[in-house]
Amino acid sequence: MLDNSTLIMLGFLVLMFVIFYFLIIRPQRKRQQDQQAILAALQPGDRIVTIGGIFGQIESLTDDSLVIKVETGTLRIARQAVAYKQGEVAK
Repeated sequence: MLDNSTLIMLGFLVLMFVIFYFLIIRPQRKRQQDQQAILAALQPGDRIVTIGGIFGQIESLTDDSLVIKVETGTLRIARQAVAYKQGEVAK
């Protein structure tokens, strides 16, 4: 049978997991969903910022990459390298 101290310890562990879930796991999932929505909505002409801090405008895109126009020419980057669209608040 479980004694009182074991129940308190078990309750504490469950409480820690719940706190961990709401402070870390849930917000991370939300950020991932937001990033997926941004990547799915990209269109030619959108102005973007890459993870590396490169500013550019999308010229064309495929399923896994995009060509962006920058001040010195064009670059092909991975679609996952887009941090956010300019004009939208980065989260």
